[in-house]
Amino acid sequence: MDPSPDDATSDYEREESESEKLDRNWYELLQELRITQTGLQLLSGFLLTLPFTQIFPSLDQRQKGVYLALVIVAGIGVGLNMTPVMLHRRVFRERRKDRVVAVGHVLIQVVMAAIAVLIVGMSTLIFSVVANWTAGLVAGAGLVIALVLLLGVVPRRLQAR
Repeated sequence: MDPSPDDATSDYEREESESEKLDRNWYELLQELRITQTGLQLLSGFLLTLPFTQIFPSLDQRQKGVYLALVIVAGIGVGLNMTPVMLHRRVFRERRKDRVVAVGHVLIQVVMAAIAVLIVGMSTLIFSVVANWTAGLVAGAGLVIALVLLLGVVPRRLQAR
């Protein structure tokens, strides 16, 4: 089966200039940033409301420590997610889109890792509050396995083909 024109593996088959390729890659990166931005906003919003709930004072010190660590991860994740756009703004019209796309490619992967950490950490925290710490750690470990498979193994297997 021939690769579709939209298939990233068929870049060599496209008849486009280097500038057109960079533009296409930049637009694809922006789409990915928009998707991760929504996830980060939802997760961060949940975190930011937690201290204002009635249950927050009943959290033990470990739960509060996990919470504060997750707030830091969320803040870093949001900053990382905005960085490619800021880089583009800073070097606009300086013909550095190749660097912006390359750095953005790395940053979006770090953002995905931050989102995975948030998902695992928040699930661990919620399970520890609702059930107990053992349930929280089991849920967190299960999510680590699932996310490593979904975000690490599956893309690598596809890439190998």
